[in-house]
Amino acid sequence: MSMDFRLCELATVSLHVNDLETDPGLDDYPKHEDRIRSEGEEPFCALVTDTNVTVNGESSTKPVRKFVETPVGSGADSVSTSGEAKLCPEHECEQQLYCNTEGRLKCSQCVVDGACQGHTVTELVTRATVVRNQLVDVCEKMQLQALRIERFIDRTLTAREKAVQIDANSARERVLAQVKVVREALEEEEQRLLEAIQREEERVEQCLLTQRAHWTHTLEKLSHTRTSLVHSLTHSTDAMLVSSNEEIDGRIEDADGIGEPRDTEQLSLNRGCSDSKLMVGLWASALLLGPSAHSSTMLHFENRTVSHLLSLSNDQHTLTFLAKRQRQLPPYDPARFDSWPNALCSPPMSSGTQSWVLDVGTSAAFKVGVCYASLERKGTGNGARLGYNSKSWVLSQYDEDFSFCHDGCSVAIAVAKKLKRVGLLLDWPSQTLLFYDPESVSVLHVVRHAFSEPLLAACAVADQSISIVH
Repeated sequence: MSMDFRLCELATVSLHVNDLETDPGLDDYPKHEDRIRSEGEEPFCALVTDTNVTVNGESSTKPVRKFVETPVGSGADSVSTSGEAKLCPEHECEQQLYCNTEGRLKCSQCVVDGACQGHTVTELVTRATVVRNQLVDVCEKMQLQALRIERFIDRTLTAREKAVQIDANSARERVLAQVKVVREALEEEEQRLLEAIQREEERVEQCLLTQRAHWTHTLEKLSHTRTSLVHSLTHSTDAMLVSSNEEIDGRIEDADGIGEPRDTEQLSLNRGCSDSKLMVGLWASALLLGPSAHSSTMLHFENRTVSHLLSLSNDQHTLTFLAKRQRQLPPYDPARFDSWPNALCSPPMSSGTQSWVLDVGTSAAFKVGVCYASLERKGTGNGARLGYNSKSWVLSQYDEDFSFCHDGCSVAIAVAKKLKRVGLLLDWPSQTLLFYDPESVSVLHVVRHAFSEPLLAACAVADQSISIVH
């Protein structure tokens, strides 16, 4: 067993001679030890007596006792002393040299004829100076980084805390509003969703707390280190600063490892935590088929917007795709689509709950959905192409493939049979757009988006006809 383990010092207690003479507890210790041994126990801490002790500057032979941890049967072979300088455990000499090979303090005997013989060594004072100089050039960098971290804490994290509260409240309101419509059938689902939102909110809040604690601690460390380095910088000679080029490079590399604070999605509430297929399906069924079923919104195609590739019926409810020989250029109108076979409906929708159904018949190429009134009307670019920009949301069919399209991204939709009609439900309070099969009232796709402008029903036809059903 090693000497270090056998003499693991718990505490060194320096007592005045007068205290030793008047302390009855120390005099009673041997009796206490005898009592322990009589009970069959081994003492865990032994008292080691040092008869040569200096007390108040004078030599004394009176005992000073130290508590030393001694494993059973080991004995107190040696005692480590405490002082300003560390002592070599092998030679019991002050460690005033630094071994560059082993990377730790050593005494002179270790260097002359001990384990560090032949190693590169440096005086302790010189090594300490090198270490101090290594940190000088990062002061300004740390100051700038500290300002960035302060800004991250004060602005970003605070804003995120407010945003997550708003998002969480909005999610709760949406869930509670939907549950109220079909409460009898959704009591268990309501509880599950509220708990999911609560867990998500707690997760985000925990992330925010962790980030705030981490960067606050980092800021404190940087501020403390910078203050210390500035003090060292102002008290170092020119020669010491100029001769530390290699150390400066090393310090820059170390400072780069601190990293920069970054705002991530983990600091935001995941709005998907309140999604539920059961909730949406029953909610839509309640609105469309329940005792207080919502009646269809009276829509019609706006003639000014109809592309010259289409023809509009007299009742403004049916769009038909035209063959090339049947097409005629209408008078110029800034609201008309001039390249894509699109048309928009009136009136605009910006409140309440709206629903409408389109008869797509046997058309193999069409799009139905909604868009902002600010959608582009001219040109062949994606700005005027339904589903390929940020201002339109459509359900698209091409041949046998159904998909939801928005901003150039599409999501495939599986259908059991070819749809003859497509229904849309827009609930403005919950910012929800729902596509469904009117025949089975099954939900095809759900969109939740913070709509920022009034919406218009939009359609595109590239095969046969589609009609608004009233």
